[in-house]
Amino acid sequence: MSLARLAALHGVAAARTPAEGAPVPVPEATLVAVLAALGVDAGSPEAVEEALIRAESDARRLLPPAVVRWDGEPDPPALARLPDGTALRLVLEDGAESHDPAHAPYGVHRLTAEAPDGRTARSLLIVAPGRAPAPPARAHGFLVQLYSLLSERSWGMGDLGDLAELAAWSGRSLGSGFIQVNPLHAAVPASPGGIADPSPYRPSSRLFPDPVHLRIESVPEYAHTEGRDRERLDALRSRAALLRASVLDKGELIDPDAVRALKLRALETLRRVPLTPGRRAAYCAFLAEAGRPLEDHATWCALAEVHGPRWRSWPEPLRDPRSAATARARHELMDRVDFHSWAVWLTDRQLAEAAGAAREAGMGVGVVHDLAVGVHPEGADTWARGGTFAAGMSVGAPPDAFSAHGQDWGLPPWRPDALAASGYAPLRELLRGRFRHAGALRIDHVMGLFRLWWIPRGRPPADGTYVRYDAEAMLAVLVLEAHRAGAAVLGEDLGTVEPGVRESLARRGVLGTSVLWFERDWAGAGRPLPPHAWREGCLATATTHDLPPTAARLTLGHVELRDRLGLLGRPVEQERSAERADVHEWLRLLRSLGLLPEGEPGEEESVRAVHRFLRATPARLVGVWLPDTVGDRRPQNLPGTWDQYPNWRLPLADAEGRPLTLEELTASPRLHALMEVFAERAAP
Repeated sequence: MSLARLAALHGVAAARTPAEGAPVPVPEATLVAVLAALGVDAGSPEAVEEALIRAESDARRLLPPAVVRWDGEPDPPALARLPDGTALRLVLEDGAESHDPAHAPYGVHRLTAEAPDGRTARSLLIVAPGRAPAPPARAHGFLVQLYSLLSERSWGMGDLGDLAELAAWSGRSLGSGFIQVNPLHAAVPASPGGIADPSPYRPSSRLFPDPVHLRIESVPEYAHTEGRDRERLDALRSRAALLRASVLDKGELIDPDAVRALKLRALETLRRVPLTPGRRAAYCAFLAEAGRPLEDHATWCALAEVHGPRWRSWPEPLRDPRSAATARARHELMDRVDFHSWAVWLTDRQLAEAAGAAREAGMGVGVVHDLAVGVHPEGADTWARGGTFAAGMSVGAPPDAFSAHGQDWGLPPWRPDALAASGYAPLRELLRGRFRHAGALRIDHVMGLFRLWWIPRGRPPADGTYVRYDAEAMLAVLVLEAHRAGAAVLGEDLGTVEPGVRESLARRGVLGTSVLWFERDWAGAGRPLPPHAWREGCLATATTHDLPPTAARLTLGHVELRDRLGLLGRPVEQERSAERADVHEWLRLLRSLGLLPEGEPGEEESVRAVHRFLRATPARLVGVWLPDTVGDRRPQNLPGTWDQYPNWRLPLADAEGRPLTLEELTASPRLHALMEVFAERAAP
């Protein structure tokens, strides 16, 4: 009981409750390991008792680590409970001092309380608007994995030039209000002779974008290369054309490592062109604004070129970003550090140009960027901010109906205590950077603001436990940064969601995610929800990057794929029968609403009916999975696979699996027929 009490005081659950069944106790070894990762020794009964005394004392402190004041709402209870006569002193974000928390401006401030009995406490005061900004109007838009969208100009994978073109075209020609893309975070490069992890959801750093997304020809210095440098660039463009042709004409997979290698060589050539005075000033201003986080990131990139991309195998002194050895290495590698900083700046500029193209095309929201739930354990972020991450822990999910054994995502979690101690600086920096060129930000696994499933290294996912975060503080920081950016927030709230989370997010203006096939009356008969019963505060879609495209769902192609790969948890006949019944139930609802004609409609008509249904819901945003517009049947990612399936490497293709260019996509009769659904005068 003492161990369970100690765990509870540190936000660590001693049991989990499945969707069906009795509570399942968390193994004691898990509790001891998780508490150790939080800096708490629970390895013996004596250590537990000592830690319990300290934890209970902390629980009785004058103020909690963070106090949140929402604009327009009553003062937080933590302030109301202070003893009469308690003196309060604030140090505001800008360094000014105040004694009036009730009228503090928006921001994250330092608060000190001194009670008449001599007790003192230091805390954060986070002052935030009551809600995040809302999308300016109801809108539809495309959901796209950018790497999959090749044009006649891209170098073997989609790039930021393609994003700008898609935004300009869809905004003007289709009246689209947004484009949502996959995370464009910096990836961990491949080891020599190896293959990099292609998942955009397991990046090296969430703080900075990946230069692999650059359109090389759009870098201003490209136009001023001459002589042998121009010849080098022309040769690289020719090799890029072969890469592009191998994907589009030969049906090969996208090879991001090969694209990265070509673009790095091109950038090394472009860097020999001197920046103009104005460009130099802009670059210096960017370096000053980005500060130490960019220097750390670029230093990691430079060291990775010498010692490999797994920093835990580097010479021991270099594993510490603040060591004297690292400072010397940074000085010795200063040219490469500057190169990687410059490449990030170029990428930032093209992100700004894509956002500008969306605005100029009339998009009310613009580009919706995606924030991954975590980072690679050997990447730049864990190297630069090691103390913020829980050592020996990985994020995942407990056993559920989707995964009987649970899931381990291989992502180290943030320590909630370290976040609070830092004034939530890592979260604030991260959000500020990701909102920088976003009309809205999608938060992957948004439930992670409340709790995450921690798995001790070497243990199966089922032996993990939930660790709670200060959701009020995390939400306040999110809403504050969204307000400062003037951007909306979308939360991916699919899967296991504890009671109250969706309500808390909705109260703060965070839109949810509603996927058609999952929207059923689960509290009643389990039937598909009619349009009027859907929530307004959401992005409504037919599918996501982790699910089958709509054509595959309708034809049961996803069942056959999972059967071939041995991923089914029951006989294929049972799976096929259950999926067929699910599809037929939805089609019956579509017919009853007049969205689908009687009889046996074709696949394209059924896909259009699904999107008519989505348009008929009150959802604030309706997302169209770009592969659905051309009948692509292949999921971009198939959870539960690694090398059995080409996750994150498939180009956009038509119903026959033939890769399509951006230019062919925009001329597709099937796409235009589907998007006419959103041009109809009124939703059914």
